[in-house]
Amino acid sequence: MDRERIVQLFFFGFLAVMAYELYELLLPFLTPLAWGILLAFMAHPALIEVEKYVKRRSLSTAIISVVVGLVVVLPAIWASGRLVVEAQTLYAQATEMVNSGGVMKLHDRLVNTELGAWVAKRMGERGYKLDEELPKLTLQAAQMTSDYVARNATQAAKNVLSFIIDFGITLLAFFYMLRDGDYYYRSLRELTPLHEDDKKAIFDTLRTTLSSVMRGLMLSAVLQGVTIGLGMLIFGVPYWLFLAIASSAAGLMPIGGTALVWIPATLYLGFASSWSAAVGLVIWCSIALAVIDNFVKPLAMKHGTGLPTIALFLGILGGLEAYGPLGLFLGPAIMSVFAALLRVYRKEYSGRRKEAA
Repeated sequence: MDRERIVQLFFFGFLAVMAYELYELLLPFLTPLAWGILLAFMAHPALIEVEKYVKRRSLSTAIISVVVGLVVVLPAIWASGRLVVEAQTLYAQATEMVNSGGVMKLHDRLVNTELGAWVAKRMGERGYKLDEELPKLTLQAAQMTSDYVARNATQAAKNVLSFIIDFGITLLAFFYMLRDGDYYYRSLRELTPLHEDDKKAIFDTLRTTLSSVMRGLMLSAVLQGVTIGLGMLIFGVPYWLFLAIASSAAGLMPIGGTALVWIPATLYLGFASSWSAAVGLVIWCSIALAVIDNFVKPLAMKHGTGLPTIALFLGILGGLEAYGPLGLFLGPAIMSVFAALLRVYRKEYSGRRKEAA
């Protein structure tokens, strides 16, 4: 083995060891770093617009960083306060409902329906009396919900230092990736040992996929949460803020979506208030979701991911399982880059074998 080959083996072996050590070094901060990079990617078009007026990249980046920080922090503080207050009053209202006979009124309404009478009869045959069990179940559900939120709120207060550190790392990564992201992007492209056409195909695919997924998922989820929450507020559903936030989170799920939130809320509204209001909420949610899913989301994803629907679905679902919330973006990105690599292989290597044959 000549000396040059030994030098190469040592270099790449040493590089692999240092890359692993770097991964271990950054492992505790990978999630906030990844969120900072994704936020910078999303905010890059805004940076270009601001820079037209400010003329300085660092100042433009600082302005956008402050705006993003305020947009994230202030609503989070307000929403957290509202959720804690609503959780604290949930048990008290459930107790009052039991003591004032509200649960028995609900029981009477249920029993007077065909489905409710059938359920009460079947439960009675198994030794469960609905008029006795329903108040207990109501109090238990309210107590569990209140205790869960209070317990997690306490845990969040204990971990406030960890949250501040992660949020600070996210903002720091956001600032530098937004300001110097173009340089890092060009450097990474130069380090990739592929033909220029192949590098362009892979990097353009990655950029287009991330842009499409971010626009489609995030914008549609936020709009779904806002419109559903507004509908619940109008039609008198209690805890509408909590349900609006839950709707936004459910809107990111590939299965079930916001129906996991607004359908149970509609049923509750029908039994507790009036079925006309419930029908109105169903119409509101159906129209809002139809507009968002059929017009807003396709418009936001107009450039497309270049993936078949089944591949996009599996990418999102597998990404959620493997990476958590970041998997919403990483899953489709991995799928798209893999597809781009297959196209490069077919062009560069499969074709050459055919020519050689």
